[in-house]
Amino acid sequence: MLLTDFDQIQTARMLTLRKGLQLEIKGLRHSGRSCYSIIKKEFGLTGTRAKVLEQFEQLIPNFAEITGQGAGK
Repeated sequence: MLLTDFDQIQTARMLTLRKGLQLEIKGLRHSGRSCYSIIKKEFGLTGTRAKVLEQFEQLIPNFAEITGQGAGK
């Protein structure tokens, strides 16, 4: 898949941050800034990691369509 416009790149970045936050919730640790802190700062979200993930998923354009979540959930 080739990402050519700004919106596609932003959506891909948001999906990457989401996956990183999911891994952090499961216990994965790494050096540098956490996805949790990046998401909170850039998108102005607050709360626990789980709450921030829930809020962040609502900000991702076409999230249900991209991930296959939607009518069944």
